[in-house]
Amino acid sequence: MKRVLLILALFLAPLTAVAEEVVAGLSQNRISITTNFDGSEILVFGAVKRETAIPDGPPLHVIVAIAGPSEPVTVRKKARRLGIWVNAAEAEIDRAPSFYSVATSGPWPEVLDDVDDFLYEISIPRAVRSLGGAAERAEAREFGEALIRIRREQGLYQTQIGAVEITDETLFRTNIVLPPSLTEGAFSARIFLTRGGSVIDSFETAIPVSKVGLERFLYNLAQNQPAIYGLMSLAIAIAAGWSASAVFRYLRS
Repeated sequence: MKRVLLILALFLAPLTAVAEEVVAGLSQNRISITTNFDGSEILVFGAVKRETAIPDGPPLHVIVAIAGPSEPVTVRKKARRLGIWVNAAEAEIDRAPSFYSVATSGPWPEVLDDVDDFLYEISIPRAVRSLGGAAERAEAREFGEALIRIRREQGLYQTQIGAVEITDETLFRTNIVLPPSLTEGAFSARIFLTRGGSVIDSFETAIPVSKVGLERFLYNLAQNQPAIYGLMSLAIAIAAGWSASAVFRYLRS
């Protein structure tokens, strides 16, 4: 019996082995948000590990996706009623990343097919998820497209076609720009190798994003001691107003 199992293991081993494997790294493993944080940039680089020659057939492609924490989002649609803009309708998006950037090494149809996009949720529309019945899905899809459009305009959702550079189907690199309006949380970086639109290997790592220094102190104070934070803000506002008034009187005298 053991001999049969050994023969089966030896027979199946070549079938389960990964012919091409991604090995990757990031220029930053942590993002710190300070009071003067104006955005950042991450260099994603890596190589393709092989034990055999480069296979014939479709060219190798690389996809890099960096996502912020996902959470439910309520999207509202405004309409003009009696000369006043009011919320006319709304829809709940079950899951939407606070930030999402995806870069590819070539045109999207050549890099990834719809089946693997559905399985791995790589494109922005797949990363923004809406559930519910048929009617609810149709409505949520419209609001989801509006959410994507708004966040694209804000620089929070990015699609960079052809931004990943590949050398000799082995080395790759790309730069992902992070905007100033990042939220705290565990960001994820995913890298996919594809051939003929199918994913052949992937790599994932976490990127913690957190406030530090004075920004962290003020955030904790506002969350844990809102009364003290409010009094301190009021005192600062009064001091700033008195100082401006004193300077103005001095300039007039």
